[in-house]
Amino acid sequence: MRFEVARVVPTRTCLKRLFDLGVGIKEPSSPEPGRTRITGTEERRHQGSHIDQIRSIPCCQSPTQLRCRSPPTEMPLVMTSHRFAPKVPYDLLLIALLQIALSSGHPFTGDPLSQEQRFVNDQTLATPTITISCSEEQPTKVVEHVTNPVQQIADGQIQVHTSILPTSSLAAVLQVPDGQLQQPIPPPDGAASFTTSSTTSTILPRDLSTNVLAASITTSIPDGSLTSLSSAAVQTVSEEGPSSASGTVVTSLETSGNPSSQPFGTSVPTATSSLPLVDTGTLTDVSPTATLVVTQLSASNIFQPIATDAPPAQLQQRDDHPVPRVGIQPQVHKLQTNKFYSALFLANQSSPVFLFPYSVTWVRGGGNIGTWGLAISHIDASDYTYGDPKYDQATGYRLDAGEASRFSSPIDQPSIILSALELVNTSTERPGLTTEALEWGSVTANLFPVGWRTPIIKFPLVQGLSFITGNYSWGTPLIQSGIGFSEIKYIGAAVPNATYSYSLGLKDNTTWLMYVTPDQSLCPGYSVNSFTAVNGSNASSVQGHSQFSGLIQIAKVPVSPGGSYFDLVSLYDGAAGAYATSVNITGTVNDTTGSYSLSWTKAGTQNQSLLMFALPHHVASLSYGNQAGITPLQLQTTVKGMATAIKGDRWTLLETNLPISMGFAPWTPTAGNSETVSSTAIDAIYSAGLAELSQSPGVLSQANVGSFYYDGKALAKFAAMIYTQYDIVGNKTLAYSGLRDLKTSFAQHVNGTQKYSLVYDRAWGGAVSNASYNGGDSGIDFGNTYYNDHHFHFGYFVYTAAVIAYLEPDWLEEEGNVAWVNTLVRDYANAIVDDEYFPFSRAFDWYHGHSWATGLFDMADGKNQESSSEDCMASYAIKMWGQVVGDTNMMARGNLMLSVQARAMQMYYLYESDNDVQPSRFIGNKAAGILFENKIDHVTFFGALPQYVQGIHMIPIMPFSSFIRTPALVQQEWSAYFANTTDGTNQYIDSIQDGWRGILMANYGIADPNSCYNFFSNSSFQAQYLDGGASRTWYLAYCASLSAAQNRVEQ
Repeated sequence: MRFEVARVVPTRTCLKRLFDLGVGIKEPSSPEPGRTRITGTEERRHQGSHIDQIRSIPCCQSPTQLRCRSPPTEMPLVMTSHRFAPKVPYDLLLIALLQIALSSGHPFTGDPLSQEQRFVNDQTLATPTITISCSEEQPTKVVEHVTNPVQQIADGQIQVHTSILPTSSLAAVLQVPDGQLQQPIPPPDGAASFTTSSTTSTILPRDLSTNVLAASITTSIPDGSLTSLSSAAVQTVSEEGPSSASGTVVTSLETSGNPSSQPFGTSVPTATSSLPLVDTGTLTDVSPTATLVVTQLSASNIFQPIATDAPPAQLQQRDDHPVPRVGIQPQVHKLQTNKFYSALFLANQSSPVFLFPYSVTWVRGGGNIGTWGLAISHIDASDYTYGDPKYDQATGYRLDAGEASRFSSPIDQPSIILSALELVNTSTERPGLTTEALEWGSVTANLFPVGWRTPIIKFPLVQGLSFITGNYSWGTPLIQSGIGFSEIKYIGAAVPNATYSYSLGLKDNTTWLMYVTPDQSLCPGYSVNSFTAVNGSNASSVQGHSQFSGLIQIAKVPVSPGGSYFDLVSLYDGAAGAYATSVNITGTVNDTTGSYSLSWTKAGTQNQSLLMFALPHHVASLSYGNQAGITPLQLQTTVKGMATAIKGDRWTLLETNLPISMGFAPWTPTAGNSETVSSTAIDAIYSAGLAELSQSPGVLSQANVGSFYYDGKALAKFAAMIYTQYDIVGNKTLAYSGLRDLKTSFAQHVNGTQKYSLVYDRAWGGAVSNASYNGGDSGIDFGNTYYNDHHFHFGYFVYTAAVIAYLEPDWLEEEGNVAWVNTLVRDYANAIVDDEYFPFSRAFDWYHGHSWATGLFDMADGKNQESSSEDCMASYAIKMWGQVVGDTNMMARGNLMLSVQARAMQMYYLYESDNDVQPSRFIGNKAAGILFENKIDHVTFFGALPQYVQGIHMIPIMPFSSFIRTPALVQQEWSAYFANTTDGTNQYIDSIQDGWRGILMANYGIADPNSCYNFFSNSSFQAQYLDGGASRTWYLAYCASLSAAQNRVEQ
């Protein structure tokens, strides 16, 4: 007998409630013999079988009680007489309902008022239907015939005709095959229409002719022909294997959103000595109140709200953004823009996602075998490719001190691909990918077959996973390889009666493990031992039995194991069936000791251990209690050495050298703050300050050039000069005379009266420059509108605000100042996950120990960051802002972030000669250049000269610099590139005649402060040696203070 049912409930809990309520389905009669489609609400009679009524009943009357993710909705269902109506078997109806085309089975639950959309263009969506064939003898067969005609606009929002709007009691999610979400939502009571999130977008029909439709592998094996394997049975694959399996190495520099501008302007303002001085007699009540030197600090929970109110009113709010949110399902928390998984929703969704140590890529019908699954890759150190050292063509000077100028790993090398036979395209449609639960350290990727039924595979992706886990729903597993299989071995039960393992040998001589954990409630008796190599697939495919629901997990056995093969396999066996779905972070600070804990939510088999990979800086800071979980299992990462597997659901990481005493003054780890300099130095610093505070144009012009980056650097320069005059020189008049213009210039930005102002972007959830809106270049202001470099840009503003507030505490009481600065901090370094307006920790990555500068730009080598020093500047800024506003948690968090950064930078970015994390052929370069997730290139986006590449990791020279950059590193770097005796002939430092000269010399003060002071105090010093974000005033004070501190320590 055959039935068709329209719009049924997709959740198992609701289904159970329907059976509890006595819902049955009756065999209908004609219009077609043995078949009818029940959609009406009137009474019907067919061949003597009586349907009492067809009505809508609530899906869930108590969503909380039933744990139903959807709100109460009404779905058309068939109610029959118990006496006459035979019920469909539970498992059959379960399959039907969970496969129905409500796309993801994740009904939209957002507030309609916050998800406004306009439904236009006369377009009708076909009612989702499903056909069920059933008999006592034949297995259930689900035949799909659902279509979703689509019209959509450029920003990814939805367009459907108002005539098909669901009723106020029906919420549904419909999606289209290219990953854009279709969200018909119930209108608010009394509302007649909706508006879109973009008033300028136009309707664009989906053009199927431009879709990449792969010639997917069609070879398959009927269930009855699959091999039943005994334990230790081996299948040898004699076919040659796929072609072109070597992968691709990106040797060029991907520059999207990264213009070739230097990090400072080329013009140097002149001094006019005409600074109007304030009358200090009027300033008797103005003096700093914040405690400069902190000796005690206690915070039991450093992740507390900065603020919870809406962004300030002067920030225009926009609902549109140039970058569409492709395939992102509705979620609770604000969207992340700079995290590891953004390739899943950018461009065509097919760039790699780097999880460390694995990477995954949605092949999207491409690759060398044409598949729609998720490819899993892992590289070994032997896979690295190295670039030869570069030479300056004009001078012949060697630009890279290391043996190699770059090292990178191949991409497009899919070792294992988790797919399903159902993931195939038609001539007009293709499978698709969506993302949900986008958090700071995790995301779930969903693969949908054509027709957008329930996702066939869900992938929870978390940094540091030991397994890549595919959660299947009624699919036919297709395990593929772009390398090719050489051997498939069924090992047997890894977890008795739960999880079963295979060994997969590839044609590159690597060995991978596959663990199969069926969901016994959904597919009892599943043939776990039936995975069979597919003949004719060119050694690329292994197929399992159909109708599989459960987990398939993939892990790699190290090429050069730290333990025996069997010991390592045993470690994987002990964790198989369990997997992490998300990660949570907590942190505490007690004086100079800080700790942060990463705890993972575990799913799957709960009595199995969770196994997660740690990076070198994790292992080095792991608390004593967690060290017992360290295992001998290690896998190479792309750019961060060896990852080590650790057992346990939670790590606690300790930093015992927090720089809590660091203030605005020059500072060193050994001497602390240093404000005392000689009288000769005071005279020199005062004279330089008087001249520089009198520059024409002054701060009002220098900090209004149409760039948040350049404006912020100029403001911070003047702030450092003004602080220096007050606390080191002791000249209150000069300090407050300069402070007057600094406050005025800062107010321009607070009030949004500069060339490009901040707007609040509701689409992604952040404060961005409006420079790239309305067709503007994405690279304007280094891509700020696209969320590039926010911590670089905004960190300078936050530091400036801290200096202003320190010198004039009443400034904090002026309307708008604190709220505006807190908005910047919330944008790049928010402390909570449930902020209504900003995501948690947009820039700083608590797994990697540093920030990522790349925003909404798709790059084959993943996220990147160039300036490690400006990353630290951003953390130093929030430490000092927290101190002046009395936010103990923010101050503690900034101190902990600096300590984590110091550890991470000294392993991954800055290389002393004994660095054992990065390749020995590369550490001679002394600094990374640009660190991507997949390569490190000793270069910058604006050039390859040593002063550029080394200097970008120095700017700005501030109190934190000596905490991140050790004297040993500074001396080694100086000797390798800038010393006058370099290569015996080249007077390199003397050849630099621009602002980089000052940066290099001030940085050298960390190792040799006397030479640094002599350079800046020399009468032959030229203003061209200063960049637009630096001053002679601060450099003199910095070097003189470090010199005095060094003398005190030596004495």
